[in-house]
Amino acid sequence: MRSFLLCSALLLLCLPSTAWAQQPDTTRIRLENVDVAPLAANISGWLLLDKDIQTELEGAVYNLYNFKYDKAERQFRSLRRRYPQHPMPYFLLGLSTWWKIMPSNITNKQYDKVFLAYMDTAVTRGEALYKKDNKNYEASFFLSAAYGFSARLNAERSNWRKATVESKRALSYLEKSREANGLSPEFLFGQALINYYAPWIADNYPLLRPVMLFFPRGNKQLGLQQLRNVAANGFYTGPEAKVFLMKILQNQENKPAEALPIAQQMATTYPDNGYFQRFYALMSYQVGDLRECERVSRDILDKINRGMPGYEGISGRYATFFLGSLMESRYQDLDKARDYYQRCVVFSESTGDNQQGFYLYALLNLARISVKQNNPEDATRYYQEVFKKADRKSEAQKEAGAYLQKNKKKKR
Repeated sequence: MRSFLLCSALLLLCLPSTAWAQQPDTTRIRLENVDVAPLAANISGWLLLDKDIQTELEGAVYNLYNFKYDKAERQFRSLRRRYPQHPMPYFLLGLSTWWKIMPSNITNKQYDKVFLAYMDTAVTRGEALYKKDNKNYEASFFLSAAYGFSARLNAERSNWRKATVESKRALSYLEKSREANGLSPEFLFGQALINYYAPWIADNYPLLRPVMLFFPRGNKQLGLQQLRNVAANGFYTGPEAKVFLMKILQNQENKPAEALPIAQQMATTYPDNGYFQRFYALMSYQVGDLRECERVSRDILDKINRGMPGYEGISGRYATFFLGSLMESRYQDLDKARDYYQRCVVFSESTGDNQQGFYLYALLNLARISVKQNNPEDATRYYQEVFKKADRKSEAQKEAGAYLQKNKKKKR
């Protein structure tokens, strides 16, 4: 929970919890809840607003989110050769590295040093531009984004002090770039996240309300409206806005009917992105579109077998559980269902996710299948694991306990 709370605002910026915050900062950062018309600004040399650069990088941005990292990074390095003093190419190279970490739910530490190095360089280049002109809102944008991403990774790695410092810097530069909101939807992304998450965290985690006094008040509905604007019109931030939007609508707003079309669009537009595919498979399963869930799940397993980038144990865990459930309930093929559930258990153990979720329910279903197939030895083994891993007094543990007690009496 603490890691999530630290990561829920600007680009999942860290919010300091009372457990590790030091002295509260009495200087409140204030963000207005309205888009600001751009003041007179010298935008010459701003790569973020350069349409020719956008045209040039359109394929690279597509390749980034479609997990064709090498192709995307070749174009980003080409941009770096021409603009070595600008933060943009370093930030994009860092973003590409970030999406190498994302499929593992940010547990893969293999790319941490490379990612942080790119974000540090983006900060260095951005600060140099900002020192030359403190009205350079593009520099503020990249500083806010780079500090925000770095803060999130440091929070995930429990580097709380560094995460706190970088969060405050990100918020500070977000305030500075606010005046450019009317220039491009790119500038609106950070404020949209702050507007949504600040009141959401205060509403859902009342113990953090005193801490939230030192952060922007926010406005959830405005935040959603702004996210939709960025998702529809942002070039660089558009895909990220869609990721947040589909997750917010599904997880926080409980509006799966609104989240599903976004998930479908992302999985269709970027068909080789395992993260998007598994999210879409999950949503298809939840809304009862079992044919689509089966199609996507089989595609995920095929790409894992082919060793495609970004397809690993977590995606495999999703796909095998869904297919096990479909084999059991839709096709009444218990042998195939058992095979998929067993593979789900193996995938879960390979990623260390062997406490709850798909792992637990795969074991529970394996126990039930063993009972149906008159295999008490396997049923006992699976139910023992369920009893050990399930939450106390949960239905799963009650079921496991009842079976184990009943069969213990039989053996006597």
